[in-house]
Amino acid sequence: MSTVLVVEDSYTQRHLLEELLKANAFDVKTACDGIEALEQIQFDRPDIIILDIVMPRLNGYEVCRKIKRNPETQAVPVIFCSSNAGMSDHYWGLKMGAIAYISKPFQPQELIQTINQVLNPS
Repeated sequence: MSTVLVVEDSYTQRHLLEELLKANAFDVKTACDGIEALEQIQFDRPDIIILDIVMPRLNGYEVCRKIKRNPETQAVPVIFCSSNAGMSDHYWGLKMGAIAYISKPFQPQELIQTINQVLNPS
């Protein structure tokens, strides 16, 4: 079972993502901001990270940049999932090292398919 770390400051969004992923047979860990996420990743490395952009203390771009610059975590795939839907947001998300960018609102199957494609490329 693959482990997904959901990093989302909104309790409602975090809970919805957690339930969706659990219903699709993923082991789910959560963090409510970027600092908490980076601390968790050091001790319990996930298989993939779902990352919001606009969060307190440390935004998603900075979290992704730190993950990708750390040799111990750089191989962990990051998918941005954010309500920031502009082309520049997509550009910067991918520039920071994310493998995909999903705009909210999204169809649940879009997220599940993206995660499965990243974890099981064929």
